[in-house]
Amino acid sequence: MSGPLLQAQALSRTFGAFTAVDQVTFDVAPGEVVGLLGANGAGKTTVIRMLLGLLRPTAGHALLNGNPPSRAGRERLGYVPQGLGLYAELTVRENLEFAAQAFGCPPARPEGPMRETRDRLVSDLPLGIRRQVAFLCALQHRPDVLVLDEPSSGVEPLGRARLWDQIREQSQRGVGVLVTTHYMQEAQQCDRLLLMSQGRLVAQGTEADIVDGTTAVAVASDDWARVFAVLSAAGLAVNLAGRDVRVIDPDLPVVRELLAGQGIEAACHEVPATIEERMTMLART
Repeated sequence: MSGPLLQAQALSRTFGAFTAVDQVTFDVAPGEVVGLLGANGAGKTTVIRMLLGLLRPTAGHALLNGNPPSRAGRERLGYVPQGLGLYAELTVRENLEFAAQAFGCPPARPEGPMRETRDRLVSDLPLGIRRQVAFLCALQHRPDVLVLDEPSSGVEPLGRARLWDQIREQSQRGVGVLVTTHYMQEAQQCDRLLLMSQGRLVAQGTEADIVDGTTAVAVASDDWARVFAVLSAAGLAVNLAGRDVRVIDPDLPVVRELLAGQGIEAACHEVPATIEERMTMLART
């Protein structure tokens, strides 16, 4: 298929008076890895559930391979939910066989660390291995689209790197991938980012597009703990990078004035904002 594999067209979803998703529009093309970012409660999982046909939109349209989600359409989809979707009382091999039977394909053969665990119950496995099993279950029928909801949460760094190698392998064969993640190092591996806040899509593009020349203020001081306390008490959004205090969405003269007023000696200067800081700025608007 040459057109988008996944499309959200002005998707909205309300629950009573609460709007969980508000007019969200984007698409995922073949061979593209798109990261869906946002804080907990931003609406990411609700968007995914509508794209998969698990939740009916209040307004707008969700399209999978150019059509509304359906049982037939989901045959070309690989999905790893946050909860993994595995059967804890079955072994690794039995989970793979069950998923393969549902899609009418041969079961995959576990490799690497999974090979030694193929006859163990999923409930007895570490979270990292369980996530690898869920990913293999989603891949074994060779889908056109992968939807991965926090696929590497709780996985150690080497396991995350291996998982992303597999994601890239899939994209290189033309699979479109939509992935949610809290790890900014992973977000940087995506071709394009979608940033959600309070149910709305507030920014999209590459990391450079989203940061777009915005700056933060870095404050270096021997009394960094007091700097953090003073600026936080003034209502500024701050975090720590080592012992430097970073002020998000800043006004440099205000920062200097607040510190001088408390007799704190500090070097303050503007620096390029990180993607996390830009996300915080957009969420505060």
